[in-house]
Amino acid sequence: MELPKKTPVRSYKTEFKKNETPISEGGLWLNGRKDGIDWCDVLVKDGVAFGEVSRNRAAERRAEQATLGAGIEGAPVGDYDDPTAVLTGKWGPNQYGKGRVFTRNQTDKYFQEAQIRLRHNMSANFCNGYEVFFRCLNSDAGYAEIVRWNGPVGGWTSLKKLIGAKYGVKDGDIIEASIVGDVVTGYLNGEEMISVVDDRIKSGSPGIGFNFGVATTNVDHGFSSFEVHTYD
Repeated sequence: MELPKKTPVRSYKTEFKKNETPISEGGLWLNGRKDGIDWCDVLVKDGVAFGEVSRNRAAERRAEQATLGAGIEGAPVGDYDDPTAVLTGKWGPNQYGKGRVFTRNQTDKYFQEAQIRLRHNMSANFCNGYEVFFRCLNSDAGYAEIVRWNGPVGGWTSLKKLIGAKYGVKDGDIIEASIVGDVVTGYLNGEEMISVVDDRIKSGSPGIGFNFGVATTNVDHGFSSFEVHTYD
């Protein structure tokens, strides 16, 4: 995608050079457990940012898991303590994020996701904002989705989801997300893949995250670089 032809009010780029538990980069990041309490932190090791092991008590269940013997169809079940890291400070409302995906040992037994956050607001027991993400699975079970977080843990609304091989990501793929006004859009390797209109959340910070409930496969997917640009 093309960036707006004007100067961003704030930008940031990182290649996760320093091992950290959780990510800080000199106090530039808030984390889901450290600061938000109800979620999990993002860790950095060997040039990759990834989520810590989820503390959820209930395994996530989705309709797509029927073939895996997960049991019932219907809404997902779980604690939703997604590992989350949000940049600190004030950012412009129109936001663009870009990340290079790291993924290995892909499996359909878990819902491994690489997530870009937009207009997120995090404080103790509260996190709202938009989440644009792709499944780290290069198969017909891949998907892209846009979700609005509404504040409390487990309080979220799926705005749109698309399923198919074209939406799954492999190692080295570039995912991007933008919000301009009330339009939220996700991109994969430069191609627009998913978009929705939603006007509930007007401001906040960009960031990254990962799905809860992936057990020890948390180390098998993450980001090897991330950059953001925001505009008034």
